[in-house]
Amino acid sequence: MKKLLMLFGLALGLFFSGCAGANYQDGVYSGRSGEDDTGAWGEVTITVSGGRAADCRFITRQKDGTVKDENYGKVNGEISNRDFYDKAQLAVRAMAQYARQYQETGDLKKVDAVSGATIAYNQFLEAVESALEQAKK
Repeated sequence: MKKLLMLFGLALGLFFSGCAGANYQDGVYSGRSGEDDTGAWGEVTITVSGGRAADCRFITRQKDGTVKDENYGKVNGEISNRDFYDKAQLAVRAMAQYARQYQETGDLKKVDAVSGATIAYNQFLEAVESALEQAKK
């Protein structure tokens, strides 16, 4: 709960401070979020060109470092619980959406949270902020 409040505060700070107007150095920057209650975290890689995000990639990892991908939610390679798998895959799709929206708009305030994938959303915001701190001129 404490981490969720911290992430919510970070999200509010980003919302009110904004990132669209910042001037960033061209280059490739990486950022990582803190861990959630399960030990999972998010990683972002942002390519800045012309002072804005030209490319953005976001993944999340499970506690053991495994990437959350098309296998996330499976047990031993099999879907044993369809509801859990569907929810896990919703989060995987949301991760790509967050990165795409940020790349398209260059503005974290314009990245929409997906219901059911808010932990990934908060991890995305935190990881982007970490990467952009390195890119500031």
